[in-house]
Amino acid sequence: MSVELRHLRYFVAVAEEGHITRAAERLGMQQPPLSQQIRALERELDVQLLRRKPRGVELTDAGRALLADAQAILAHVDHAFATTRRTARGEEGRISVGFTSSAPFHPFVPRVIRAFRESYPLVALTLEESGTNELIDNLRNERVDAVFIRTPVSDPQGLVITALLEEAMLVALPDGHRLAQKHDALALSALASETFVVYRRPNGAGFYDAIMAACLAAGFSPLVGQEAPRIVATLNLVAAGLGISVVPASLQRMHLDGVVYRRLEGPSQPTAPLRLATRRGDTSAAVRRFVELVGRTATSFDAGHDEAGS
Repeated sequence: MSVELRHLRYFVAVAEEGHITRAAERLGMQQPPLSQQIRALERELDVQLLRRKPRGVELTDAGRALLADAQAILAHVDHAFATTRRTARGEEGRISVGFTSSAPFHPFVPRVIRAFRESYPLVALTLEESGTNELIDNLRNERVDAVFIRTPVSDPQGLVITALLEEAMLVALPDGHRLAQKHDALALSALASETFVVYRRPNGAGFYDAIMAACLAAGFSPLVGQEAPRIVATLNLVAAGLGISVVPASLQRMHLDGVVYRRLEGPSQPTAPLRLATRRGDTSAAVRRFVELVGRTATSFDAGHDEAGS
C-alpha cells in the first residue's frame, strides 16, 4: 500500500468542504487532478470514500471512519514538523543555565533570564547554582549549556568566555563597626587594620586576587581572619562580627541584618566582573539564541542606573 500524506490531505480537504471544486481552491490546485487523486486513494484502499451528489459529495461510512484518523495523523505530522522547524530556529528545545551564588544578585542576570523566557516560551529552561569549578566541569560535560561566572577560568580550552559587565565592589561592615558610623565613601587604606573575611580560594580566586591586589596598591597587606566557601556566606560572618569583607555592589540587595555597606573610593578600586561561559562550537539553536540575547542585553545594560536604584 502506497498511501501518501498528500492523499490524506486531499481527502480531508474534500471531506471538510463537502465539495470537490471548493476543496481544490483551498488546496491551490485544479479540480480534475484532485478528483483523480481521490479516485486513486479509493482504488488503493479498495473502498468507496465519497458519494458524488449533484451539489457536492458526502462521506460513506468508510469515509467517515477514515476522516477522523486522517485528521489526527495530519495534526500529529504538522505538529512534528512545526516542532522541528521551531527547534531549528531556537524557538523550542531545552537549555540549562548555571550561575555562581553571587551572580543572581546582579540585576542583569534575572533580567536576561526573564527576557529569554518571554521571548522563547517554548524553550524549557532549567537553572543550576554551583561554584565556578563545578559549573565549568558541568559545562564541559554538557550537563549545562551556559554559565554566568565571576572568576577567571584557568583552562578555557574548548570554551568561549564572554566578558559582560564590570561591577564596583563595596565594603561590608558589622553594623556596630566604627567605620559603619560614617556615611561617606571609604578609602581602601582605611581598612588596613581590619580583619578580612574572604571568599575561599580556589573557588573565589578572581575575587580574592582582585581584593589582595587592590589592598597592596593601597599600601597594605590585608589580614585574613576567616574564609567562606561561598561569597554570600562571607556576609553571615560579617554579621557575626568576625571581620569585614569586600563584595560586589549587587550583594547589598540582600539587606542582611547586622551588615551595612559603604562605597569605596580612591585609585585602586577592585571590581567584580560578570562573564558568560559556553562551549565552543555548540550546535544548539536554543543556546545560540540565549547567547545572542545575553550579548544584546549586556550592550544596552545601564549598570550605574541599576546599582543606584538598588
